[in-house]
Amino acid sequence: MGVLSEQAMAALPSSEFDRWWYSPGEWVEPANQRRGGESGVRLLQHWDTSRPLLFCKRQSGHLYRSLRHPLGRPTILRELQAYRALARLGIRTPKIVYCSARKQSGQWQALLVTEALPGFVSLEQWYSEPHVAQLNEVMLRRLAVTLARLHLGGWQHGCCYAKHLFVKARSDGDVDIALLDLEKSRRRWRVASASRRDLGQLDRHRGAMPDADMSYLHQAYQQALNDPWGGLQP
Repeated sequence: MGVLSEQAMAALPSSEFDRWWYSPGEWVEPANQRRGGESGVRLLQHWDTSRPLLFCKRQSGHLYRSLRHPLGRPTILRELQAYRALARLGIRTPKIVYCSARKQSGQWQALLVTEALPGFVSLEQWYSEPHVAQLNEVMLRRLAVTLARLHLGGWQHGCCYAKHLFVKARSDGDVDIALLDLEKSRRRWRVASASRRDLGQLDRHRGAMPDADMSYLHQAYQQALNDPWGGLQP
């Protein structure tokens, strides 16, 4: 993994965008070809090891198109919009350190740098280890509340896989939930539509999550929708 020393930082290009663009790091999601462009994620570490690890999503020509942006716009900018919207809904997401996009030689380049989430594991990882039944039920209820809050707020995750839903068991017996990888998130004004798409995706991409837990999640989700003031308390 590339570690940024003070000397290395000083030797990087002068603009902030270039400094992040050329920062060394270990590819945790190797750059791959999608949407007519390239996208990948690297893990960076500052020379000061007391500071949190950073993830840098780096894209070239990776665009989405819409009526408002028929010629294409970097998906990272749509992801930034989603991060800000979820923060307003009280949904935890990684802290954004830097985000920007530019055109270089006629091609879009975009960066999103976020802090790692200490103590969190993906839902995929959660089910790779045993947990007591009571803690597992708390996790499922908290996840249901988070997804209900997302959908009632008019948003759809868009890539609701177990590997993009992160959980953290707390010392007081509660569980924190965070959502990641929001580049496919979009406004969805009908709750039923957002629910059908996200929960359907999770059902297909839940890894080792048992059928009984998926059924429990559906029940807890409906309860959260029907009791938004009580059920959605963090």
